[in-house]
Amino acid sequence: MELPFAESWRIKMVEPIKKSTREEREQWMKEADYNLFQLRSEQVYIDCLTDSGTGAMSDRQWAAVMMGDESYAGSTSFFHLKETINKITGFEYVIPTHQGRAAENVLFSHLVKAGSIVPGNSHFDTTKGHIESRKATALDCTIDEAKDTQLEIPFKGNVDPKKLEKALAEHHENVPFIIVTITNNTAGGQPVSMQNLREVRAIADKYGKRVVLDSARFAENAYFIKTREEGYADKTIKEIALEMFSLADGMTMSAKKDGIVNMGGFIATRHEDWYEGAKRFCIPFEGYLTYGGMNGRDMEALAVGLDENTEFDNLETRIHQVEFLAGLLDEYGIPYQRPVGGHAIFVDADKVLTKVPKEEFPAQTLAIELYLEAGVRGCEIGYILADRDPVTRENRFGGLDLLRLCIARRVYTDNHMRVIAAALKNVFDRRNEITRGVEIVWETELMRHFTVKLKKLF
Repeated sequence: MELPFAESWRIKMVEPIKKSTREEREQWMKEADYNLFQLRSEQVYIDCLTDSGTGAMSDRQWAAVMMGDESYAGSTSFFHLKETINKITGFEYVIPTHQGRAAENVLFSHLVKAGSIVPGNSHFDTTKGHIESRKATALDCTIDEAKDTQLEIPFKGNVDPKKLEKALAEHHENVPFIIVTITNNTAGGQPVSMQNLREVRAIADKYGKRVVLDSARFAENAYFIKTREEGYADKTIKEIALEMFSLADGMTMSAKKDGIVNMGGFIATRHEDWYEGAKRFCIPFEGYLTYGGMNGRDMEALAVGLDENTEFDNLETRIHQVEFLAGLLDEYGIPYQRPVGGHAIFVDADKVLTKVPKEEFPAQTLAIELYLEAGVRGCEIGYILADRDPVTRENRFGGLDLLRLCIARRVYTDNHMRVIAAALKNVFDRRNEITRGVEIVWETELMRHFTVKLKKLF
């Protein structure tokens, strides 16, 4: 008999979570202005809002915390972290920051100017926000296949080489760099192939441009290259990661994802001029160069987390759980971005709530319904997150409208996945009864989804 799949770790500590009544959740949702970011954590039963900073650290990481050197300058912990990043990425220059958006802020402050055009594959919210706040343009060059959620191809997060070539041919004088997000979160946690990274590198070299990897989930991307791309089955995750980064010039990293820490990030590059330019903004924005926005203890934990999460067994356990949830949704006929990505399920709200008009934000409506059903908190990755066009101020309805259900690393069991699936099925079964959504009553100019206030129309 073949042995069943089991986790590559065992549990040493637990945290209690509480169920609530539907009446309580309805009141809490109203008080939160129908924005799930505004809920208190104790009002949530299973939290799938994000996988950012929500993972469980290992015994090795907690042990490393005790070794943190909190020296203001020259911290030993920084050099431990720098050595680990050097080995995994090959990048010589490292600047720690308090999280990924801080890394973007520091690097983009040096590189992005008014009128800049930054091509990439479905820039995520903070990336796009940091570009657009500087009166620059985030130009999406993702392959068209990513828009068809039911199409199954192995690397749906890829950059379209023809779109990228066209962008550089037309705008090369205004392009400071190309950015590739691995994995492509906005497109549904979809990976980018090594072949595609080579194609991007060749186009970049043709026009004399540099390439940045948004690397929050680089280890998961490496896992998919190993398991889906020809020629990589026998390579280790660390070998694949090193090859990915060899095709880039620098990276921004939210370490709260594949670094499996609760807070932290960094910039790394092979170019001294980028390092010198970013240094000028690190010190006023984040802190001194050998701690940036991080404690010594967090840098120690991150060094261990990067080492652990670039091992196959750890990634296989993590991605298997996401695939397990996807299998349950397949049984229930619930449409999501296929094939399943590494960190989350992205439910296609336009295909579920077909009677809710796009102007009433189907994905946000579905997120609210799921929370009311079972206390499961997801996140809209769709029309609200897309913000308004910075010129016309019209809502951007051209992309996908998805409900993202992130799975925290090493936190929930498969039984929690069963609860999520059953709750979503209950909403799915009465989808035809849901004909109205929500409307915006207050919003900020950029990254509105974090603080938007909504009115329920159903």
